[in-house]
Amino acid sequence: MSYVEESMAKLNEAGYKYTKRRADMLDIFANETHFIKAKTVQERMADLYPGMSFDTIYRNLRLFVDYNLIETSEVNGERVFRQHCNPEMGHHHHFICRNCGKTVPLKMCPLDYFTDQLPGYKIEGHTFELQGLCADCQENS
Repeated sequence: MSYVEESMAKLNEAGYKYTKRRADMLDIFANETHFIKAKTVQERMADLYPGMSFDTIYRNLRLFVDYNLIETSEVNGERVFRQHCNPEMGHHHHFICRNCGKTVPLKMCPLDYFTDQLPGYKIEGHTFELQGLCADCQENS
């Protein structure tokens, strides 16, 4: 089953109906390896669905995030989105290029370091990512 089919099945199980618009939006993420802005999603959907509102785009993006179909981050003060990583990768974090959105998985998690410094505390969650410029963007700037 493809990413789009699996995602649509998950939404269907949660009571959301199949719509071609949702499937087409998910297809954008299935073929994208970088974080992208909601505006980019809207631009890519415009050929198929002229006049599709930004509110509709954003509402669906939030739905996809809520059901762990895509992940979100913030780059340069703006929300960006991408398909979730393969679950077989296990727990990891990312380097995100601030210019092009390219992501590189990081194999270590700094949480272990902090856990040792907080005896008696229960850590219930964390986020960690590095942001900067990838080699290509450094070369082209």
